Amino acid sequence: MRKTIPQQCEVTYNRRLDKAGLYYRLSVQGFKSPRKIYPGQFIHVKVSKSLDPFFRRAFSIADYSSDGTLDIIYKIVGKGTSILRTLKKGDSLDIIGPLGNNFSRPAKSKTIILAAGGVGLPPLLYFSRYLIEKKHPAEKILFFYGGRSKDDLIEKTAIKKMKTKFYPSTDDGSFGFHGLITAAIQEQLANLDLKNTIIYGCGPEPMLNALQNLAMKYSINGEISLEAPMPCGVGVCLGCVKPKMSDPSKYVRVCYDGPIFKIGEVQL
Repeated sequence: MRKTIPQQCEVTYNRRLDKAGLYYRLSVQGFKSPRKIYPGQFIHVKVSKSLDPFFRRAFSIADYSSDGTLDIIYKIVGKGTSILRTLKKGDSLDIIGPLGNNFSRPAKSKTIILAAGGVGLPPLLYFSRYLIEKKHPAEKILFFYGGRSKDDLIEKTAIKKMKTKFYPSTDDGSFGFHGLITAAIQEQLANLDLKNTIIYGCGPEPMLNALQNLAMKYSINGEISLEAPMPCGVGVCLGCVKPKMSDPSKYVRVCYDGPIFKIGEVQL
């Protein structure tokens, strides 16, 4: 088991990102990481000071600075995130992390496809910024971001500021490409050297399944970040297992063996 302990961090802001009040960006200060943090890793948050809800919630890291500033982006989907929404500046938040593995850093010569679906945005937003800081050419990063409608596409300004090639898409056609994110990606594949292209994805499982199938069809290497309930976060409870593609009788633990897996490694 990876050694890590809970720590109390101070909330600096908990900002609403959309008109409906479904998406929020929460930032804390004073996070002292026991090891280096990389894009793709997550934290485990105790959202309440009581025992209700009992289990911690897992959130991908949306940004991190060496001064101890750490951000997450979340959507209100249930009791835990509803409680999280009530936090304000100066409040304390109980955090364990960083947990899980991280995205592999590609060679600067590679063309990168980032595929973010819905609340799968945070780790890829962080990864894109990280790559640019490491001098990966922004024009070689194709940032695909899909949602049901334009209201589900948040932090668009932050994406544009990185000057990557931005390809938004919506299921209803209210913003960007009209259709699924995988259809938007497939439309661009003819313009790419696929042997020199790597796909990184995060989002709902149906989207990741379609992305994985698309990548395998065109023999494109890559990695996907899986979303799953993670009651313990350290691989003990087996609440987040997925079957291996090579042998469905064997399983991986998303929180401990992942959440990042190579395309074709896990059955979805």
